[in-house]
Amino acid sequence: MSAIASRSGTSREPIPAPATVAFPADAPAFVTPVTTPVTTPTAALVAAPDSTPTATPSAARGVLELGLELRHAGLTRVHLQWEWQGAVDAPWIVVAGGISAGRHAAACESFPEPGWWDAQVGSGRALDTNLYRVLAIDWVGADGTLDLPIDSTDQSDAIARLLSHLQVERIEAFVGCSYGAMVGLQFAARHPTRLARLVAISGGDCAHPYATAWRGLQRRIARLGRDEGPSRDGLSLARQLAMLSYRTPEEFAERFAAAPTLRGDVAWSEADDYLGACGARYVTRTTPTAFLRLSESIDLHQVDAADVRVPTTVVAVEQDRLVPVQDLVALAERLPSLRRLQLLRSRYGHDAFLKEATAIATTLRSALEGTC
Repeated sequence: MSAIASRSGTSREPIPAPATVAFPADAPAFVTPVTTPVTTPTAALVAAPDSTPTATPSAARGVLELGLELRHAGLTRVHLQWEWQGAVDAPWIVVAGGISAGRHAAACESFPEPGWWDAQVGSGRALDTNLYRVLAIDWVGADGTLDLPIDSTDQSDAIARLLSHLQVERIEAFVGCSYGAMVGLQFAARHPTRLARLVAISGGDCAHPYATAWRGLQRRIARLGRDEGPSRDGLSLARQLAMLSYRTPEEFAERFAAAPTLRGDVAWSEADDYLGACGARYVTRTTPTAFLRLSESIDLHQVDAADVRVPTTVVAVEQDRLVPVQDLVALAERLPSLRRLQLLRSRYGHDAFLKEATAIATTLRSALEGTC
């Protein structure tokens, strides 16, 4: 791989391809995988882990109307949109992504439109729908109709209510990324008997102050835009700023190395075009209220690691500027039942769970080993 050339003519070595970091022989004990067997699910509609599902993968969608006791707002009527896909006699897995992710995790025969995690969910993928029934939701508040503080506890309780509605007593795994990892930790703490294991990728027990400040600025921009009228320019700019926090300087140096040029009398760069396109796409599917409340929910998140007692795999990305590695190492040290701490390197930073398909698939297969 060639070095990345800077505009000054010097060069620097790029971040190598994603890889699992090998811990030294004298590494702390908490990075050693736990070998204690995981309890077998017992719920109706959930196959035992050592069974081999043979049903053709299918899919379903629905909406659950419920009264939910919100942590900061009290009893509130909400509707929860959900989708599952996979073999009907297979173990259940819940997948959850960032605040922009929704119930449609991957394209399937019934719902062929692209999903947010096509690289990992589907026939033959790491979350193989021939072996698992994969469930995902639209976050509480994602439709923009709920202009109230929303907490990760609310999301975890809503998922528990949905599982009861679907007659699922226990899931084989909760796989969460970013905000989804926060909700997964909360779910494990609040509903420990309802899952066998947790995979938490790029999400911790609380938000880092630097990341909170970054998101706070995004929300101020979005509010200014909303207060000025019907235009969503403020939301677009907030999303563009968010993209800079998700990615890394190394990626931008490689992708947008050309010097800015004048468009009329205004300097413009390739990165401006990229960020503008990201913002334009985002405002077509997200309302300002949904963005504001879900972004805020990240910063309200708090969970005591000591309460997360299910076997847990923690995945950190060295270049993640929103969820620093040291925060996830500290989380791993405090977990009572750490199964594994996985450290990855990626020029995509926080977005590695979306962009590093091979490395994430390897991690997921290892975390789920022995479940079916």
